[in-house]
Amino acid sequence: MIRKLSAFLILAFIGWGYLQAQEAKTCFKNMPDSICPLLSAVNRADFIDFLESKMKAEVTNSFGGKSEMTELAPDYIHVKMTPQSSWQMKLLPVNDSTKVVCVVSTVCAPACDSHVKFYTTDWKELVASSYLPALPVLDDFIAEAADTVDVYEYQDARRQADMLLMKADLSAKDVTLAFTFTTTDYMGKEAAEKLKPFVRRPIVYTWNQGKFEKSSTSL
Repeated sequence: MIRKLSAFLILAFIGWGYLQAQEAKTCFKNMPDSICPLLSAVNRADFIDFLESKMKAEVTNSFGGKSEMTELAPDYIHVKMTPQSSWQMKLLPVNDSTKVVCVVSTVCAPACDSHVKFYTTDWKELVASSYLPALPVLDDFIAEAADTVDVYEYQDARRQADMLLMKADLSAKDVTLAFTFTTTDYMGKEAAEKLKPFVRRPIVYTWNQGKFEKSSTSL
């Protein structure tokens, strides 16, 4: 009886430790400095302590500026790295026992542009295309011109969108990833105003069976 109880307690402890390791805050604390050089191990631990103490989670980062963790959930973290940049992570299930970490880094200068990467929970980088097979392309964001639109003006404005910039956002509430078209923020004002009526709303991807799939494109 004692042996059975001991075995049960050991298994329960291992299971508890595994669940802890799969929490966003634990992964964040254990993240190597090389993945996010702006934040030291002390910075990352302080973020968690401050938020769990209901305090503003602001620290002095490795470059001497201010960084703030603005959201902490069991599977999601959002950090305002600098006034022009942000960092998000989300734990996503691959199966019943395995999760991956999705990281979105965004810089706005002034138009925002994001990079999406994937890692194991012990921070080994994974092949992004295995989990996000197809990123949006320019045509996904721009609607076709209606018959009543001046085609030449439309084509001219579209030609000036010569670079695809987009901001990615992970959801804290569900398993979605939204891409917002930001190229118009770097275009000339006149061309941007002409193109804006044709820009679609954010393109949303939903995590399904271990990868992100495009779920909607709205006008």
